[in-house]
Amino acid sequence: MIILQGNKIERSFSGDVLFDNINIQVDERDRIALVGRNGAGKSTLLKILVGEEAPTSGEINTKRDLNLSYLAQDSRFESSNTIYAEMLNVFSDLRADEKRLRDMEMKMAELTGIELDKLMTDYDRLSEDFRQRGGFTYESDIRAILNGFKFDESMWEMPISDLSGGQNTRLALAKMLLEKPELLVLDEPTNHLDIETIAWLENYLVNYQGTLIIVSHDRYFLDKVATVTLDLTKHSLDRYVGNYSKFMDLKAEKLATEAKNFEKQQKEIAKLEDFVNRNIVRASTTKRAQARRKQLEKMERLDKPTEGQKSANMTFHADKVSGNVVLTVRDAAIGYDDEILSEPISLDVKKMDAIAIVGPNGIGKTTFIKSVVGKLPFIKGTSTYGANVEVGYYDQTQSALTPSNTVLDELWNDFATTPEVEIRNRLGAFLFSGDDVKKSVSMLSGGEKARLLLAKLSMENNNFLILDEPTNHLDIDSKEVLENALIDFDGTLLFVSHDRYFINRVATKVMEISEDGATIYLGDYDYYLEKKAELEELARLEAEENQVSEEVQVASAGASDYQAQKANQKEMRKLSRRIEQIENELETIEERLEEISAAMLETNEVVELSDLQKELDDLSVSQEALMEEWSALSEQLEG
Repeated sequence: MIILQGNKIERSFSGDVLFDNINIQVDERDRIALVGRNGAGKSTLLKILVGEEAPTSGEINTKRDLNLSYLAQDSRFESSNTIYAEMLNVFSDLRADEKRLRDMEMKMAELTGIELDKLMTDYDRLSEDFRQRGGFTYESDIRAILNGFKFDESMWEMPISDLSGGQNTRLALAKMLLEKPELLVLDEPTNHLDIETIAWLENYLVNYQGTLIIVSHDRYFLDKVATVTLDLTKHSLDRYVGNYSKFMDLKAEKLATEAKNFEKQQKEIAKLEDFVNRNIVRASTTKRAQARRKQLEKMERLDKPTEGQKSANMTFHADKVSGNVVLTVRDAAIGYDDEILSEPISLDVKKMDAIAIVGPNGIGKTTFIKSVVGKLPFIKGTSTYGANVEVGYYDQTQSALTPSNTVLDELWNDFATTPEVEIRNRLGAFLFSGDDVKKSVSMLSGGEKARLLLAKLSMENNNFLILDEPTNHLDIDSKEVLENALIDFDGTLLFVSHDRYFINRVATKVMEISEDGATIYLGDYDYYLEKKAELEELARLEAEENQVSEEVQVASAGASDYQAQKANQKEMRKLSRRIEQIENELETIEERLEEISAAMLETNEVVELSDLQKELDDLSVSQEALMEEWSALSEQLEG
């Protein structure tokens, strides 16, 4: 069933067309991702669809009495209520019926005969309706949603007016999910959410019973939630069945087919035109030439396919080669004003590492980054750089930019000896061309400022890049270009990001920060999730085993043999897990030894060779010790 339809929608501003010829059909249970370049008009189209803006021309039709909710990027609701009271308001009808049921229960003791029978009939009918509408579960729904959005019970009585902007937006979304509208329209819902909360929201929306239209730059999120992708361009809204990754494949196929058909038609046109030009004046062939001319006139000319706007051409290069040891952090504690957010944190960053830092909002990821670059002191611990390390830092607050500068001056002031043409070429690679370079920094959008900062960073040619949320404000296309640039970077990376797709492509290690310090996982984001789940499952099993052990201990003396058996089983499981762990460690060491051997063949640098040899020796010692432990444990397990 169609619940929303738009025909020939156009939106113009002062005569400039943002988009036109937009047709859209939304069916029940559709899960739509709306994608397109920055500036394509995605947010504007959403506002038109939900009735917050009128189109310049065209019409929107919706199902009668369509119940929809819309979360804008800057959504904020004003309320004098507390958090929990505001959530209760969603269920005001249910709570009124609940009060009626309680009143009816009180009257049951006072009535007899026909009056009691009638009351019982009404009570049964209302009670069943109350149950079907979620009357017995709405309080647990509130708890689940609030906890999912990191509003724990200690915050429930907090006035909404005291919330930060990000918290207010999260609460607005939480309320919408409780309302369960037929159509839920979300514009960048993952803004202000940490990775854990985004994952929770994904799972919730996957099971959502209504219809979804979502604009997001989070490709991982779109892949998980969307089943239909709409690609907004200036003159069309193209529909693709599938999530974002499927859409990218289908769009590439479509562009390839269009290019092939265009090329084929161009050859046919050239052939016909050549025949006409050569034969139109010859009496013997003039009729055939005229026929081909008519064929040319009737032919529907294909437009040359285009992939749209020009993409950025970001590159990062290191002028110097660092030593093998890039950064060493030992027993660090991070925080503000002696309030510790996380400890202990120890980290060894080696040359060519690409380490992603993850953790919940407020745990101190940015604080750690700032402490490493010297913007904030560690409360405890030490941090030292290795030999020949040159650090480049990307600050998510974009504070390194001067608002009064032009785009051109922003780079030229820092690189005064660089010829203007090189500065302009670099800016052009980051999509600043023509009059764009004369814009003042203060007039730039968040995405443009991000590209300008990255352009400055690329000019520095550092060998160790420390990046704090580099993908914030970037559209999907720019994110992909940045990913490719960092994958090709011939230096070392340490970065904070909430973009799981970005982490998956760029990271070789993941460092998770919690209150209890840092844990390092070898591999990308998917491996980190897999390993974390595995460790949590092992911890759960161990807890269960410990519980069983305690229960056995308090049992009767006759269970002593059973207790010994369980203890033995537990010990065997521990041995098996340790053997598996050693095998994984040995595999990692072997891979690294191969990398070191290859690197030693490729360099003649004395310092680098020395560093590589030291690491080789250390790893060999570790390898030998692990092999001995593996042999001893294997014998113990078999015996």
